[in-house]
Amino acid sequence: MPRSGGRAPRRTVALIAGAAVLGVVAGTCVGYLVQAHREPTALPPLSQPSLAQAKGAAPEPLSAAQDRKVKADGDLRKLLLKKPRGARAALFTTGSDGWMSLADYAETYDKPASGFADLVAGEFRRAAVTDWRESGTYSVEVRLIQYRQEETLGAAEAADNGNYWADKAAGTDGWPIPGTGDGMAYVHDKPANKPGYVDVYMAEAHAWRGDIAMEIWVYDTKPVPKSKVMDLAKRQMERL
Repeated sequence: MPRSGGRAPRRTVALIAGAAVLGVVAGTCVGYLVQAHREPTALPPLSQPSLAQAKGAAPEPLSAAQDRKVKADGDLRKLLLKKPRGARAALFTTGSDGWMSLADYAETYDKPASGFADLVAGEFRRAAVTDWRESGTYSVEVRLIQYRQEETLGAAEAADNGNYWADKAAGTDGWPIPGTGDGMAYVHDKPANKPGYVDVYMAEAHAWRGDIAMEIWVYDTKPVPKSKVMDLAKRQMERL
């Protein structure tokens, strides 16, 4: 008589498992036999019904004025705002012949060396600039900065960066630029002042479209109205 508590439970489990395996094998064999005596099922035809083709001439390609890529890859300076009639040359002109090199643009940063490295990492491609002076002390500078955007969305990041720093300045009011998504215009109520110089008030705007970031800077010896910088920003974005 076997002793209790030995190997009987393991043997019972093994027998049950073996019966289950035999049942699966037997069921599989029966399935194959049934399938073997059935008529083969016909496959669907390989050919598909022919599709009707549209008739008529193909649509005309977009003109250069409608195709934004053609505009953006052309002479970037042509997309800048035109100088107003009667405007004079700015007191301080940046760039050369309407262009700003990578080094020129980096010089506009508070820390040019860091700015240069950031622009290289951001895939800077080129920059166009125009500036003018009206009624003595009122002056405007408009920049269009284009990025390659192979690895990063440089234009959007540049506009976001401009908005971030503008919004941090003390005594600043900001408003969205219509039709630009996250574009913003700012007026700084607190003037920049240095001993020996007149106070200078400033307004700015930052937005982007495609691979181009827009910057507008307005300076005057009296507060710059919101309407001035907003009008400039809207008209410039309409050209992009």
